[in-house]
Amino acid sequence: MKYKAGASEFVQRQHLNNSLPTYTVRMSHTIREKTKLLNRVRRIRGQVDAIERALENEAGCEQVMHVIAACRGAINGLLSEVVEAHIQTHLIDPLKGKQDESAEAAAQLIDVVHSYFK
Repeated sequence: MKYKAGASEFVQRQHLNNSLPTYTVRMSHTIREKTKLLNRVRRIRGQVDAIERALENEAGCEQVMHVIAACRGAINGLLSEVVEAHIQTHLIDPLKGKQDESAEAAAQLIDVVHSYFK
């Protein structure tokens, strides 16, 4: 009997061997880092509130722009952190180690992400 390539082949072969497949389930980085990420979002919310207060109080342009820039920096930092964790969690194979070519490429990509969102 010929098997089709793909997931069905794995299931069929496991069935023939009378063994159960082994799966590795990694917890999503956003769940694992939930408290840390929520704290950052709360700080960003505080910065957005500061923008609103500055506008309501008719603050000067320079002050408003300064508060907006700080908020933007905080959002960029949050995005950078989530992207880095995504790359490390979903693109790097933990079984191959850090010397793997794809792990090195992922590390380079993380560096680019950090420099882009500064």
